[in-house]
Amino acid sequence: MEFRHLRYFLALAEELHYGRAAQRLAISQPPLSVAIQQLEASVGARLFDRDSKGVRLTPAGAAFRASAQALLDRAEDACALAREVQAGEVGRLRLGFVGSTLFNGLSAWLQAFQAAHPRVEVVVVELNSQDQIDALLQEDLDLGLVHTDRLPPALVAQPLYREPFLACLPAGHPLAALAEIPLAALSDPPFILFSRKGSPDYHARIVEICRQHGFYPRLQHEGRHWLSVVSLVAQGMGVSIVPAAFQRAGIQGAVFRPLAEQVDGSAVFAAWRTDSAGVLRERFLAARPAS
Repeated sequence: MEFRHLRYFLALAEELHYGRAAQRLAISQPPLSVAIQQLEASVGARLFDRDSKGVRLTPAGAAFRASAQALLDRAEDACALAREVQAGEVGRLRLGFVGSTLFNGLSAWLQAFQAAHPRVEVVVVELNSQDQIDALLQEDLDLGLVHTDRLPPALVAQPLYREPFLACLPAGHPLAALAEIPLAALSDPPFILFSRKGSPDYHARIVEICRQHGFYPRLQHEGRHWLSVVSLVAQGMGVSIVPAAFQRAGIQGAVFRPLAEQVDGSAVFAAWRTDSAGVLRERFLAARPAS
């Protein structure tokens, strides 16, 4: 049984005339007759009575008609859904993000995308960069927003934006009175840093910034998320160097000051599997509001 058999059957069931049904289907009458015979053989029941008075549905044909229409409708719905998914109009996007993106317009980005694509479900989860890399490799995420472009060969990165690093200090720290913080001034206080396990590349970059300015930070505390780092600073447990976005986090007890020296900023990248389907990803990346 093929879908054309069902279409032919439904046309004849409505017209109850082989000539009109064939004309409606844009075929000649003999192929229509053959198709109906094939359908009846496949179903195992006579669907039409034919005599000198015309064509009539049998009780079996009348019962089959509703199911045949439902099958065709479902097939058409399935085809429409497949086209919509391929076009990126329907689907599910699993998005990972690092905490700093919350303070760099991620909410507005998500709202813009959802407004343009209301039938796409976006599932967001906060993970540090390494956890996102692992989730992408395991196909638990479709797209990640990470702090590194040093990725395994199975992944690819696209730069999104860069922001400066700031010194993060307890509000009562003597250095908080300065307008700018020389990096060397951060050599003595206890240093709080993002976990090496959470983002090896990011951890190494900040240590390298310190090394280039003559010291290694006195690492005493680590956090798996930058908000944890800022919160520890706010509680007076040390100092840190953090992405500028976190000055908008509203954590009381922490102050932020520009660094006196010029250093490379904090970058955010979009990351995804090289072998993954790209329509929803491309539409999401294109929806990012201009900064």
